[in-house]
Amino acid sequence: MILSAEQEAVRLSARKFAVGEIAPHVREWEASGGPPRDLYRQMGQLGLMGMIIDPVYGGSGLDFVSYALSIEEIAAVDGGISNMMAANNSPVALAIERYGSPEQRQRFLPQLCSGEWLGSIHLTEPHTGSDASAISTRAIRDGDQYVLDGHKALITAGSSADVAMIVAVTGSAANKSEISVFVTPTDNPGYQVVSTERKLGHRTNDTCQIRFESMRIPATDLLGDEGRGLAIALEGLSLGRIGVAAQSVGGARQALQLSKQYAEERETFGKPIFEHQAIAFQLAEMATEVEVARQMYLHAADLHDHALDSATAASMAKLFASEMAERVASRAIQIHGGAGFLEDHLVEKIYRDVRVYQIYEGTSEVQKLLISRQLDSLDM
Repeated sequence: MILSAEQEAVRLSARKFAVGEIAPHVREWEASGGPPRDLYRQMGQLGLMGMIIDPVYGGSGLDFVSYALSIEEIAAVDGGISNMMAANNSPVALAIERYGSPEQRQRFLPQLCSGEWLGSIHLTEPHTGSDASAISTRAIRDGDQYVLDGHKALITAGSSADVAMIVAVTGSAANKSEISVFVTPTDNPGYQVVSTERKLGHRTNDTCQIRFESMRIPATDLLGDEGRGLAIALEGLSLGRIGVAAQSVGGARQALQLSKQYAEERETFGKPIFEHQAIAFQLAEMATEVEVARQMYLHAADLHDHALDSATAASMAKLFASEMAERVASRAIQIHGGAGFLEDHLVEKIYRDVRVYQIYEGTSEVQKLLISRQLDSLDM
């Protein structure tokens, strides 16, 4: 895909910010559990926190391709921060813009787009991950309020978010017609952070277990129509897969660049290891895979921008890119040799950060299932 001048400018702006404002601090912020909150305000000022939201609500009003390119640039320096950016943009802000009431849009979107508030999506539960329809969190109508009870797991920004997008059962049983979505502030007394997880990677954001205990929220916090929640959540997951593919490319690209640099500096048998065919061929294969994955996510994003069905392309991009990222990051460690196993080099952090891309927003196995169901409709 050939980028427009505007898309290229957006990409370079995001890269400049990532390299200048995030990269110098990633080890420090990983150790402390995340960046200062002001970083997200800076990202909001640059337009990164509401990229695909209408400017009338404080967003940047850009296309999905520009958004995905920016995700790649942030992920190239830190996966955890890119994940916070991704959740805030889509599904949270995008779902509010598409399905929210005028009051909800005015109440939430300007603060989310500015980075003053952060959004989180509450879908996964301890007993269910890939099967979104199997959730058990309940929301019972009580007059002009709903009472929420349930337990969510693996929630990005569970303790740091200001706004929660909560998926819950509103009927008598957990079936697809009885699931709804709510968007509500997290300062509600019934919103309880049970634990903050210790993770392999993405240590610059908080991942939490959340419990709702008789959490009362106004009926006006219902997002869209009651019973439409599963469709809203699944739409968010599908678009989110394009973002995960872009994250995967960002991490893999950085691993490739660091490996090339190391290979040009490290000498064995009297010459840089880059001049050994075994290393040069590995780098060539890594570069090819990174570029293939980039074109796949750009294609999916472009389909969405043209109002075409992007679901299968998004699943393919996410499947290939996420698995590619682990392969490339692993090869990067191998090229670095024993040094790659040490924290002295960023490739070990990248390897830890990219591993989760095969899991969240639908595992690789789920993507294969979704793609296999569409084989007859593919033009092959």
